[in-house]
Amino acid sequence: MTKLMQSYVHGASTVPLIGETLGAYFDRAVARWCDELALVARHQQVRWSYGELGRRVDDLAAGLLALGLEPGDRVGIWSPNNAEWVITQFATAKAGLVLVNINPAYRLAEVEYALNKVGCKALITADHFKTSDYVGMLRELAPELDRSAPGRLSAARLPSLAAVIRIGADERPGMFRFADIMSASGGRHAGRLGELAAKLQFDDPINIQFTSGTTGAPKGATLTHHNILNNGFFIGEAQRLSPRDRVAIPVPLYHCFGMVLGNLACITHGAAMVYPGEGFEPLAVLETVEAERCTALYGVPTMFIAELSHPEFKRFDLSSLRTGIMAGSPCPIEVMRRCVDEMHMSEVTIAYGMTETSPVSFQTSHDDPLERRVGTVGRVHPHVEVKIVNAEGRIVPPGTPGELCTRGYSVMLGYWGDAERTAEAIDRARWMHTGDLATLDADGYCNIVGRLKDMVIRGGENVYPREVEEFLYRHKKIADVQVIGVPDRKYGEELCAWVKLKPGETATAEEIQDFCRGQIAHYKIPRYIHFVDAFPMTVTGKVQKFMMRAETIRELGLVEEKTA
Repeated sequence: MTKLMQSYVHGASTVPLIGETLGAYFDRAVARWCDELALVARHQQVRWSYGELGRRVDDLAAGLLALGLEPGDRVGIWSPNNAEWVITQFATAKAGLVLVNINPAYRLAEVEYALNKVGCKALITADHFKTSDYVGMLRELAPELDRSAPGRLSAARLPSLAAVIRIGADERPGMFRFADIMSASGGRHAGRLGELAAKLQFDDPINIQFTSGTTGAPKGATLTHHNILNNGFFIGEAQRLSPRDRVAIPVPLYHCFGMVLGNLACITHGAAMVYPGEGFEPLAVLETVEAERCTALYGVPTMFIAELSHPEFKRFDLSSLRTGIMAGSPCPIEVMRRCVDEMHMSEVTIAYGMTETSPVSFQTSHDDPLERRVGTVGRVHPHVEVKIVNAEGRIVPPGTPGELCTRGYSVMLGYWGDAERTAEAIDRARWMHTGDLATLDADGYCNIVGRLKDMVIRGGENVYPREVEEFLYRHKKIADVQVIGVPDRKYGEELCAWVKLKPGETATAEEIQDFCRGQIAHYKIPRYIHFVDAFPMTVTGKVQKFMMRAETIRELGLVEEKTA
C-alpha cells in the first residue's frame, strides 16, 4: 500500500457509478428480485416481496400524478417509520417529485418553516407519533382544512400547500387518505410513469433534507438521484449485502441513515428492509433481530448502548447478525467491542458523513482489523475525494488535524433557495467544507477529532446552538443566551443554555424548558439551564464557548467519554 505524502485521498474504483434515476433502478430491482422479501414492518404486520412493493409504489406514483402534481413539485412526508414511508420514497422518485423529509420531532414553528421554505404542494402525514399530534398541529397551522375539499387547501400560513394526505383508515376534513391516493388514478396515469421514466435525469433533485444551520434556521440540503442512489449502493457494498441479508433499520427514515444507508443499500442489493417499529425501542429491536433472523443491524451508539444494557438482552439469540453500521456520532470504543463480541457483529462497520454529502464519505470495511474499526471511521468511499486543510486552505501532512473537505458525485446540489449559504459550504472547485476537524494517517484511515463549529450531536441528531439561541431570544425575560454542548453518558452530548435575564427579571430552569416544549423538537430543548450575569469574552468581544463548556463540565461533575 502506498503511503500518503499529504492528507489527500481519492477513492479510485473499478466499479462504475450508476447512471440511472432511482425510479429506473428500482424497476430493475423489482424485476430482478421479484419474489424475494423486500420489506418487513413488524408493527404493521407487513411482509412484502419486491414485486408486491413495486405494485404499491406504482399505484402511489400514479395517484400523485392524478392529484395534478408535476415533476419538480415538492411533496413533504411527516411520519415515523412505516411501510407508507418507503412506498412514498420510491413513488415520488418515479413521478419526478422532490421528497421533502420532515423530522417527526418537529413542532409548530419548525414544520411551518420547512413547508414554506421549499414550497411543498402536498404533505403526507401520520396521524400522531408519541407526544406529537400531527393532525392537530396542521389544523392549528391551517384551520382552513376543516372547511376545504381535499386537495383544495388555501391556507394563509401555508400558502403553497394544496393537498394533505393522511396515513390512516378514518376520514378527516380536508384530507385525503393514503389508500385513496393509491387507488386514485384507476390506471389512467400508469402510462405517464413510463413517459416520465424516459425524461427524468439522474442529476434532477429528488430529496430535500433539513439540516440545522448557524443562521438560526434549518437549511434544505438538496440531493439528486445520482447522489443518494450511488451512495446507498456503495454503503451496501461495504457490508457485502445480498438477497440473503435482512437489515434491521430502527433508525429514522426521515434521516439519511434510514433512507439511504438503510433503504437504498437494501434495494441496490436485493436485501430486505426490516423495521422493528415506528421509532426506536430496544426491546422491539432485540425481538425483531431474533424473530426475523436479521443479518445486519443499524444504529447510533446510544441505540446499541440501550440494546446491550437492556435487562433481557441475554435471553435473545442474535447469532444471525453478521454486519451493520454504527454512525451518527462518535462511537465509544468499548461499545464497538461489545457489538462484535456479544451481538455477533463480527463485520460491523463505522460510517462517517453528513447530509450534504448523501451522506457517507468514509466507512470501515468488513476486513479491516478490529483496531481500525474501533479507532477510525475507515477509508474514503469509492469515487469520493477528501482533503484535510489548514485555516489557509492548504493541504496538511498526514496525521495533522485540519478541516475535512470532500468532493465528488455525493456532494449536494446546494441548499434550497439559499445561494449565499451554499457558496459558504461549497467552494468554486466544488469542495464541500464539512466544518469537521479530522486527521488522515499514512494509510488513508480517517479519525474525526473535533468540529470547527460548535455543532452538538445529541443521540445522532445534529443540533446547532445558534438555532436554539435564536428561539430562546423570543422569551420576554431573556436578554442574552449562549448554548453549548456538554458530555452525556446516554446521548453523547446534551445541551446547556447559559441565560442572562433582563434587569429585574427572575426565572427558573423549568420555565425556560416549558417555553420550548411544543415549539421546537424535544432534542433541542436544553437539559441544563445556567443563569449568569455575564459570559466569558475575548478582548475583542467574542464569547468563549470553550471556557463555558469547561466550567459547566466542572460544576456538574460530567465526564468526557473516550471515543473512536
